Amino acid sequence: MAKLLKTATLGCKVNQYETEFLRESLITAGYRNALSGESANLILVNTCSVTAESDLKSRKMIRRLSRLNPDAEIVVLGCYASRAPEDVARLPQVTEVITDKRTIGDFLKRRGVTEIPIGIRSFGERHRAYVKIQDGCRVGCAYCIIPKVRPYLLSRPADEILTEIRQLVDCGYREIVLTGIHLGHYGLDFQRNLGNSEETTQKQHLGKGNPRLYELVEKIVRNDGPFRLRISSMEAVEVSDELIELVRDRQEKICPHFHLSMQSGSDAVLKNMRRRWLSKPFLEKCEKITQTIDRVALTTDVIVGFPGETEKDFEETCRLVERIGFSKVHVFPFSPREGTIAATLPDQISPKIKAERAAHLTQLAEKPRHRYVASLVGTTLQVLFESANAVNLRGTADRYLHVNVTSSKKQVGQLVRVDIKESQGDELHGNISGIGNLE
Repeated sequence: MAKLLKTATLGCKVNQYETEFLRESLITAGYRNALSGESANLILVNTCSVTAESDLKSRKMIRRLSRLNPDAEIVVLGCYASRAPEDVARLPQVTEVITDKRTIGDFLKRRGVTEIPIGIRSFGERHRAYVKIQDGCRVGCAYCIIPKVRPYLLSRPADEILTEIRQLVDCGYREIVLTGIHLGHYGLDFQRNLGNSEETTQKQHLGKGNPRLYELVEKIVRNDGPFRLRISSMEAVEVSDELIELVRDRQEKICPHFHLSMQSGSDAVLKNMRRRWLSKPFLEKCEKITQTIDRVALTTDVIVGFPGETEKDFEETCRLVERIGFSKVHVFPFSPREGTIAATLPDQISPKIKAERAAHLTQLAEKPRHRYVASLVGTTLQVLFESANAVNLRGTADRYLHVNVTSSKKQVGQLVRVDIKESQGDELHGNISGIGNLE
């Protein structure tokens, strides 16, 4: 009788990808997904530790799953498992804590997986599939715990990525999202002496056509399959001119959308954050992108209320947000993360002021967002429909906006060309004009 498997994931796109990889691998070894109401034999919990709240959610999830599955083994991995393995091991029914993702292959072999898959073939009920191409970060921003729990740099060989994407497209996925812990560092480790057990493996890939990020993207879009490619979050200055030009020239295959991590518009705050780049190079890169790619979508993350942030610093952030004209700003009040430099800095900002600044910036960012949305009226966008009811289709445009179309046709999961007729707030409405990639 097949053993019953459940999985649970908190956190980022990389975690979601890794959970799916583990799930599919175990299915090949004879496990079966537990149905609703069935008690599992094995539960995988992929945890997040980006904030203290993430740790709390991870613990709550493990305890809840143990209550609902009293006979299950619970295996925990992810950033919280790496940061606090002893604490995790004491939680109910936890039989194993995976602290290093590089040991996942060994874990799978112990569970009966005789041949580790190259990649995934499905992504649950989603119509967009994430593909992890890179792991690790060594930048060391003052507020971030990730370099401590994922300190190694490891890029996947291009041939593995291309094979995985072909598998996903063949299985019906029409948007592939490239993701990683620090995408701009893809390929750096192919050329670097890592000084650890990865070195031999990486040297084997040298001279075999393993590229930097823009070269990898170029290889991917040579595939004529019916899909589009979206690039996940990056540091602005790591977006090369070659990548910008590639997106400009291949918009039928690459979504004209960049998510660029800003965090603050104040150089004083950026220095305290130990960010490697200040506001001027960030602005210059955004201007380069917007000048090169027509109506490109720029989205970003901003932390408000970082220790020592003055009203003047906050005003500088607001001005930069207005000047760049992002199509979406994700605003986060600073949350001290135990184990980071920022948690010990003086001049911590009160929760009240952080909440006020977050609300103000969120409201301020709506104006450029609505202006950007309205600028797309009269254009034709490529839309992936992801849901439908009796009369409407709803999907995501290449420029990462919601699009609604009145249609009785059930075209969920398809790439469709939509003539945009009007905007309503931050959504677009239009009519279907064709199927497939934009030409």
